[in-house]
Amino acid sequence: MTKEIAVLGAGSWGSVLASVLDENGSHVRLWSYNEKQVAQFNETHTNPKYIKNYTFSESITAYHDLAAAIDGVDYILFVVPTQVTRSVARQVAAILKDRNHSVNIIHASKGIEEKTYLRLSQVLSEEIDPENRQSISVLSGPSQAEDVVTHDITLVTVASDNQRAASEIQDLFMNNYFRVYTSDDVIGVEFGAALKNIIALGAGALYGLGYKDNAKAALMTRGLAEISRLGTSFGANPLTFIGLSGVGDIIVTATSTNSRNWRAGNELGRGESLEAVIKNMGMVIEGVATTRAAYELSKKRGVEMPITSAIYHVLYDGADIKETINQLMTREGRSEIG
Repeated sequence: MTKEIAVLGAGSWGSVLASVLDENGSHVRLWSYNEKQVAQFNETHTNPKYIKNYTFSESITAYHDLAAAIDGVDYILFVVPTQVTRSVARQVAAILKDRNHSVNIIHASKGIEEKTYLRLSQVLSEEIDPENRQSISVLSGPSQAEDVVTHDITLVTVASDNQRAASEIQDLFMNNYFRVYTSDDVIGVEFGAALKNIIALGAGALYGLGYKDNAKAALMTRGLAEISRLGTSFGANPLTFIGLSGVGDIIVTATSTNSRNWRAGNELGRGESLEAVIKNMGMVIEGVATTRAAYELSKKRGVEMPITSAIYHVLYDGADIKETINQLMTREGRSEIG
């Protein structure tokens, strides 16, 4: 039976996931807050700000009216920026409640909410009443939208406390170029998804400063150790961090020039100010807000995260990048494990 799916967020990842679902036979509605973007998508079937030189299927319809976009759907996929997820979820919740409708919720955003330090599944569960949601799942893994749209081989994970829902979502997305694995470790998948953006910022900065592969490998490896420490302190399975949503996502995000977090870090390493980088990017750089949230959370949790701390001080305290790297390299020696 064909499923009705609303994809909320028409950025690069949201529009490409809408395309995957459409190719697999679902009826897809793509929502954006931007009326001009919606009009352009419906008229030309393109989304040039986010995905260049690609024409989307005419069977995908874009919506500006949120109520119309989610009316009667089976699934709602959130792919809006982390820091607006709560406000969009609140609007969705009111519509679902008014229409006495229950749906399966998925999110594919990657971040931690500032100030509350909540993972996005927690934000969604707070805002959408249990009677209006059948499940909440997260889709994550090493997946640059620009590569998925060309049908490059891509493997991701769907994690949920509801394994029936996870299996159904696996079937919705899986095809001969987009392979989906299931997991019950929502905590680990969400922490891996969010915190790898911090490491990508650092990797881009190293490149901008002229450092090479040895430095990049060191950052990625020790960065993964930090992510694992924080995630497992909340009950995540440590094995999740050596999987697709852990090391897999770090590899692609910290090495790909398509990664906006890597590109932002690269510009910082070349001497651009954070304000200029954000302005030039023209799109949300999830790692910037996530760095602050993760830094503050690690302090509250008592988890040592020296790389995250260093990037935080560069972003928010104006610390000199080269001096910060020197401080990291001259820390007291210790065992690698433990």
